[in-house]
Amino acid sequence: MNIIIPMAGLGKRLRPHTLTTAKPLLPIAGKPIVHRLVEDIARVCPEKINYIGFIVHPSFGKQVEDDLKSVAKAVGAEGRIYYQDQALGISHALLFAKELFSGKVIVAFADTLFKADFKLDTSLDGTIWVQKVANPSQFGVVKLNEKGEIIELIEKPSTFVSDLAIIGIYFFKNGETLRDEMQYLIDNNIKEKGEFQFTTALEHLKKKGAIFVPGEVEEWLDCGNKDNMVQTNQRYLEFIKDQKLISDKASIVNSVLIPPVFIGDHVMIENSIVGPHVSISEGTIVVDSRITNSIIQKHSQVRKAILDNSLLGNFVNFEGKSSASDLGDYSSI
Repeated sequence: MNIIIPMAGLGKRLRPHTLTTAKPLLPIAGKPIVHRLVEDIARVCPEKINYIGFIVHPSFGKQVEDDLKSVAKAVGAEGRIYYQDQALGISHALLFAKELFSGKVIVAFADTLFKADFKLDTSLDGTIWVQKVANPSQFGVVKLNEKGEIIELIEKPSTFVSDLAIIGIYFFKNGETLRDEMQYLIDNNIKEKGEFQFTTALEHLKKKGAIFVPGEVEEWLDCGNKDNMVQTNQRYLEFIKDQKLISDKASIVNSVLIPPVFIGDHVMIENSIVGPHVSISEGTIVVDSRITNSIIQKHSQVRKAILDNSLLGNFVNFEGKSSASDLGDYSSI
């Protein structure tokens, strides 16, 4: 089994954080989004993961590439890096990792996290992971027949056809056939809305007899903007609250932690109340403060502050404010 993760987008909706950190490496409950995603997939995958291909923008740099290879290694796989410098659609992006479309393949978008209790059935032609939503007109959805098979994929339907939204994770038993359909789009310049669409390749596979079924997840978490990041951090902390989340290397002095919280190595908290639903990464100092429902990244300092629904970057200095804040790396208030 191989996993391919297209992640070359520049994450403009999450600026200023993505000016200095690739979006999939921003932290959720103390680990990068893409690390959480890979762990989630490994948890439902019944087979060994051999390779994980990360399709990145060339500007991300060596440190990002090394971090991604470490993510793959953590689940027993080898990480491989591929480059996409033009946004010409998902089919175009995925073909940079065409060598990994061999046998069973999972394609997963890097800003999607989920909670699921099923085991992936790898004997099927393909599985498209979905969740029921209240407002399907805002999503791509799947339409099913009476057998529960997917007969159509519809992007943002104006009238109701289904409430099963596509979350951005797909399994294919035969990666070679998907690769060939995507290559066919490129070779014949078949575009929709100016791009080589992934759903077009899937429709071609269905017309040739491939049977896709839905894999319904319990919860689908988005990391597209600051508010969604904070909400996803909250939900993820609830998912893993029975795990050890407070480092033995942290210093907690005259303070109260209200779980669930993540506290990283060498964090120092003094005269403060932290939690619930707060993640504080390595080396950060919190003094005389009250923090709820927030993410604070590495080596920052928060003093005499009241924070809620906030996302602070690395090396931030924040003092004497009461607010919902969104600050990029090296900011000072």
